[in-house]
Amino acid sequence: MSEAPAIRVAHLSKAYALYPTPQHRLRQLLQPPAARLLRRLGLPAQERRYYSEHWALRDLSFEVPRGETLGVIGRNGAGKSTLLQLLCGTLTPTAGEVRVSGRVAALLELGSGFNPEYTGRENALMNAAVLGLPRAEAERRLPEILAFADIGAFVDQPVKAYSSGMAMRLAFAVIAHVDADVLIVDEALAVGDAYFQQKCLRWLRDFQARGTVLFCGHDMGAVLGLCQRALWLEQGRMRRLGPAKEVVEAYLAATAAEAMGLAPPDAPAPAAAPPAEAPGWQPVAAGQEFGSGDARITHLRLRDAAGYSPGVWRGGEEAFLEMRIAPRREVAFPIAGLTLKDRLGQPVFGTNTGTRLHGERLEPGREALLCLGFRLPELASGRYVASVAFASGSPAQHVQHHWADDVLEVTVANPHHNGALVAAPARAASLRPAAG
Repeated sequence: MSEAPAIRVAHLSKAYALYPTPQHRLRQLLQPPAARLLRRLGLPAQERRYYSEHWALRDLSFEVPRGETLGVIGRNGAGKSTLLQLLCGTLTPTAGEVRVSGRVAALLELGSGFNPEYTGRENALMNAAVLGLPRAEAERRLPEILAFADIGAFVDQPVKAYSSGMAMRLAFAVIAHVDADVLIVDEALAVGDAYFQQKCLRWLRDFQARGTVLFCGHDMGAVLGLCQRALWLEQGRMRRLGPAKEVVEAYLAATAAEAMGLAPPDAPAPAAAPPAEAPGWQPVAAGQEFGSGDARITHLRLRDAAGYSPGVWRGGEEAFLEMRIAPRREVAFPIAGLTLKDRLGQPVFGTNTGTRLHGERLEPGREALLCLGFRLPELASGRYVASVAFASGSPAQHVQHHWADDVLEVTVANPHHNGALVAAPARAASLRPAAG
């Protein structure tokens, strides 16, 4: 028998009542009971509703297996925070059900659950108790909690005197020491200094080995780096659920298309047959893509200075990205670019033509060959994928005609790499006796 999921959400909906004025709220409080009383007395009366409903979530269903990290993404107002509060039990659903197995620790709004008049020490003990830690155990672990928070003498000052970063430090320190089974994090890692953020991320990665995480945020790099799957919410409904890389790329494509006034991404047209006169060319296969459609990248290749397309790159070479562009309309001020991503889908390198082609124009119906030259970074050995784009305008303000994700694979075998994801070769070095 398979193990029960850590989180199960079934047909979950949450509605809020919106009142035009405070008077309507009072009428809603008084009129329905008065109408029921009149009916019991034999008098005709109907209950009236003085509010409109706003559905923050509507018919949401998904499961999170034990040990998985699920990212929750979407615009502001999409329903992310409402979902997390329902999972924590601080809100009750209008319809549907939520089941969470095990002890839940949540880091939602900074300082939520803290009494501003109590000291950090008192709030740490109180929050640990709220999260299910016995008082004696909380007191035993208090030195570890305070050491993790590292807020110095402020631990004995009222929380109302804390900065947002200090409050986050204390809140995170508590949840890191309560033996939670399920951790729910909402944007909290964006606050605080870089040192503490790295400390939290190291702890979070250790926790992932033994617990379940629901991570909500606008930092797509963090979602890609931490999460196996992602849930995209839009206007309270599930837009997409699947592997984090696929969902994040679809979300970014949709938001970029909307920001430029383009139609939402849909199924791309199949590419034409590849040209036969040069090796290494490949069609831009169907996948995640968007754009105006005024011009389309039909084929591309990545070649070296000698004109060959190596199966394996060492890193540090001169590289040339060639694209065949099929314009449907005239395109002025063209821009082409490339983004190289690692196996998690995180961008590690990008380049574009900038303003170098601003004197050029593409005529409708006449295919063009565009070449972008750059030096390939000294990357760690491994497999990378490239997304390519063709636009017009300026780097700061442009119209995207065709963006295609993961259309090119680049394999790097670098025997001299220093262990970092991207290395920078030294340009100068010296050694001399130190001054006495």
